[in-house]
Amino acid sequence: MGTSKFPLGQTVITRNAQNQLHPADIPIALGRHAAGDWGDMCDADRRENELSVNQRLRLLSVYRDRNGVKFWIITEADRSVTTVLLPEDY
Repeated sequence: MGTSKFPLGQTVITRNAQNQLHPADIPIALGRHAAGDWGDMCDADRRENELSVNQRLRLLSVYRDRNGVKFWIITEADRSVTTVLLPEDY
């Protein structure tokens, strides 16, 4: 997907997300997230993420897998961990 804008750190996935998401869509979404393609977010949230990349704050992306299941990817501010989760896992 292009160049990463930031390191993902260790990538983890909640059990719920692992059980519900199509497995092929997870690495694709992780690549989009790392490249700064924030998925299904409004313009204000996209701008907030762009600022957060430079200020080393927490990053959130929103995607849907091929079956329409909505999921989030969150990278912590220190870039040590990136978590794939469903909104109800938060």
